[in-house]
Amino acid sequence: MVNIIKMIWHFVKCEIPELMSNWRLIPRLLMALYTYAFYSVTQWFMAMPEPTTAQAGFVATIVGAGAGFFGLYVGTGKITKNKEEK
Repeated sequence: MVNIIKMIWHFVKCEIPELMSNWRLIPRLLMALYTYAFYSVTQWFMAMPEPTTAQAGFVATIVGAGAGFFGLYVGTGKITKNKEEK
C-alpha cells in the first residue's frame, strides 16, 4: 500500500507538471479563453445598430489585448541554456 501511495505521489509531483509544461497547457488554455472572449465581443459589437464611442473603445481594448496574449503565448516555452565552462 505504501508503494502505491509513493507511485501516485511521484506521478502527481513530477509527471503531471512535466506533462503540463511539455504540452504548454496553461498558455493554450489562456489563448482558447481569449479566442472565446474575442468572438463573443465581436458578435456583440456587430449586432449593435448604432455603437457608441465607449463601446468601440471597449472592443479596441479587447482586440489590443490579443497582441499581448499572443506575445506571451509565443514567448513562453521550454528554455534550454547551454553554458560552456571556461
